[in-house]
Amino acid sequence: MCLAIPTRVVELLPDQQALVELGGVRKVVSLELVDGVQPGDYVIVHVGYALTRLDPEEAEQTLALMREAGVTGDEPFERVS
Repeated sequence: MCLAIPTRVVELLPDQQALVELGGVRKVVSLELVDGVQPGDYVIVHVGYALTRLDPEEAEQTLALMREAGVTGDEPFERVS
């Protein structure tokens, strides 16, 4: 089973990449599939790619449901220095 996770964009990076954060864990992901992303936006991330932008309210609702279910979303991410 695969899981796409809502994450917040912290910083735009060169080469269509962004630094995203979820639960204090940060990861660099590709923005090649999504246009117009800005810092503070939420994106759905799967296998290192942002798939789509997400409404902030919808992102918060999804993250709240994940917390209720005991799924934090931190496990698939590696810490970035």
